[in-house]
Amino acid sequence: MSLDRPVSPNPYDLLPSVPPFTVSSSDFDHQGTLPDTQVADKGNTSPLLSWSGAPEGTKSYVVTCFDPDAPTPSGFWHWVAVDIPAEVTELPRGAGAGDEALPGNAFHVRNDMGSRDFTGAAPPQGDQPHRYFFAVHAVTEDSLGVDAEATPAVVSFNLAFKSAGRAVVHATYQH
Repeated sequence: MSLDRPVSPNPYDLLPSVPPFTVSSSDFDHQGTLPDTQVADKGNTSPLLSWSGAPEGTKSYVVTCFDPDAPTPSGFWHWVAVDIPAEVTELPRGAGAGDEALPGNAFHVRNDMGSRDFTGAAPPQGDQPHRYFFAVHAVTEDSLGVDAEATPAVVSFNLAFKSAGRAVVHATYQH
């Protein structure tokens, strides 16, 4: 199966500009290929993410994983972790397993699979390579002001008004 469609733009290029900072993962290279551990039917484990250089005044973080290449008009949210404390600068591999794996009072909102955790890459068989954007959003408030019932779209809407900065790394995967 090949879905004949154009490549979606980088979703973060479409948002208002905020100061950048740095995020990286020892599990994959930026613009490289996701390893099997981050694939839904092979490992389904969130990657280690480390960040530095967040803007002064950062009071918390939100970490997300988004696939703009999913065959839907709205892409696909794989991971949304909210209210990560400002002193945290790394989420270990597997932190997306559930709320108990997150630091402090951080919590997950439902991803597009309907679960409150990380869901690994799962592009349709034979489709073009999908890009998975892992973003760390520096937030100007101690709490983003949403609860676990919020959707990823509501989290994103709130981030539009409460982001002090953003760090993004992405990798691809194709079945």
